[in-house]
Amino acid sequence: MNDEHRQSPAISVIIPTRNGAATLGELLAVLALQTIRPDEILVVDSASEDETVEIARHYKAEVTVIAPEVFDHGGTRTRMAGSARGELLIFLTQDAIPASRDALAQLIRPFADHPAVAVSYGRQLPHRDATWSAASLREFNYPPQSCLREFNDRDRYGLKTIFVSNSFAAYRRGALAEVGYFKNGLIFGEDTCTVGRLLQRGYRIAYAGEARVYHSHNYSLVEEFRRSFDIGVLHATEHWLLETYGRAEGIGLTMVRRQLAELGRDRRVALMVDVVVRSVLKYCGYRLGRAFRKIPARYVPYLSMHRTWWKGRSETDPSSPAGT
Repeated sequence: MNDEHRQSPAISVIIPTRNGAATLGELLAVLALQTIRPDEILVVDSASEDETVEIARHYKAEVTVIAPEVFDHGGTRTRMAGSARGELLIFLTQDAIPASRDALAQLIRPFADHPAVAVSYGRQLPHRDATWSAASLREFNYPPQSCLREFNDRDRYGLKTIFVSNSFAAYRRGALAEVGYFKNGLIFGEDTCTVGRLLQRGYRIAYAGEARVYHSHNYSLVEEFRRSFDIGVLHATEHWLLETYGRAEGIGLTMVRRQLAELGRDRRVALMVDVVVRSVLKYCGYRLGRAFRKIPARYVPYLSMHRTWWKGRSETDPSSPAGT
């Protein structure tokens, strides 16, 4: 271990996996080359049917295997955070590949520079096979410029104030513990909810544009609709997010205007049509998600990207199992 590593706080990397053999090996190999190496790598695997577990163990990661139905975006990460030894907890997904040897060092730098920072998240670059739509989304959400945000910025940034992604994010363990780590039972968005609570307590969030990973998804039109539906469900069940930080629709409209302006200059008509169709589907999906309680329960899972999440959920409170 180098001097830079010894001077840093203890670091734990936590990676949930499920059939991730195609990318996990590359991720762990790049982590081994970082200028600051983690003190431990914890992999929690949802009973993968490929070589995910074998790959993780080959790279000396500590592996915990759970049943797929036990996995919860918030609860599983909370469990792993509780067993970690690090003062700084770095969360990655199995398909987020660091783009440089100093990605982790850049990610945790805001903690040393700003004592009030409780969470730092990095820039996500599109994979080489990313579609124009996927690449454009990454460019909009993850610009090169770093910034700090705090609770008082909500009037300026609205819901964007609490934007974060556990695909590549680091947390101060103590601050995370103050807010109970991540909420259990959410359809997804455990990271956003936690950041909202942290900012309410006076902490700050850092966006580290110099800390970069390759991470993107080429969503189909149906997947765009379903993901937006799930965002709507999150905002319907965690309504305090909108009440505290503002509406979501304005963010999407800003992105669409930028996309159409760029494509219009280049006269890329087919992609302009694609942007409009995707935008309409996203909006419809989001609005339906916000109103999911009015939809017959038997149809709701088919509108969602996280279909299995709905099994055993209460119609009145989908964040709780039925009967609670």
